[in-house]
Amino acid sequence: MRTRVRILTWNVWWRFGPWEQRREAIRTVLRQLRPDVVGLQEVWERDGENLAEWLAKDLGLYWTWEPSRTPERWQRRIGDPTVAFGNAVLSRWPIAERAVSQLPPLDEADDGRLALHARIAAPGQDVPFFTTHLSSPPHASAVRCAQVAALAEFVAKHRSGTDFPPVVTGDFNAWPDSEEMRLHGGYRTAPAVPGQVLLDAWEYAGPGAASATWDVANPYVAATFEPSARIDYIHVGAPGPGGLGAVRGVRRAGDGPVGGVWPSDHAAVVADLLDAAQPAG
Repeated sequence: MRTRVRILTWNVWWRFGPWEQRREAIRTVLRQLRPDVVGLQEVWERDGENLAEWLAKDLGLYWTWEPSRTPERWQRRIGDPTVAFGNAVLSRWPIAERAVSQLPPLDEADDGRLALHARIAAPGQDVPFFTTHLSSPPHASAVRCAQVAALAEFVAKHRSGTDFPPVVTGDFNAWPDSEEMRLHGGYRTAPAVPGQVLLDAWEYAGPGAASATWDVANPYVAATFEPSARIDYIHVGAPGPGGLGAVRGVRRAGDGPVGGVWPSDHAAVVADLLDAAQPAG
């Protein structure tokens, strides 16, 4: 009998580096973890082949994805104007509804940042699930704050009709103590949507647990000369009746080489949420 919903979020680094070997490593990690719902960022599609679809078919999952409306910046980085870029959701259960919100752009050369919502038809209660990927420049905190505000409105619009709390995942490109992450959570400052508080699942991590999802131990990160940081998150709303949706545990995953290949430049985050009300007493 299931007692949890396993959530995973992962930036899978588009088609950078040895992408064919990396996608095999990504698949291996997902096979081992057996997540129920997955938020993916930097998903690629080219010539009718989609990474999310490839993973979903192999793992027996449902899937949906949304490409960036303006991927040109990304395409120039690898010199291929035919590769699409976007966010995706994989799910063990059917996806009953989906919606997309375009987020405020970094500048006039909009790179199409977005949030993707999938309502997951899980047994007992629908799960309102969201994944996103915010702008990355270190100086862009103000833009990320605007993106978080838009994301909060999007979550508020699609979270109702179920006792399961909203689950918001993604690569926020922001440190935990940043203004944008305080605004997103809403429990260290006034929330972007009044009354809407989203708890950082990492608050339930064990003492001393390795937390950096952008980690200089990863050679792809070491090559950037940037410091290690936790920039990928799972946030969950207040638990429903009997603790429904409460965080039971959280950890990193995909944080080492698989068959000699690092799966991505980011580590994944995995959280287990309570999927049934607990009896009183």
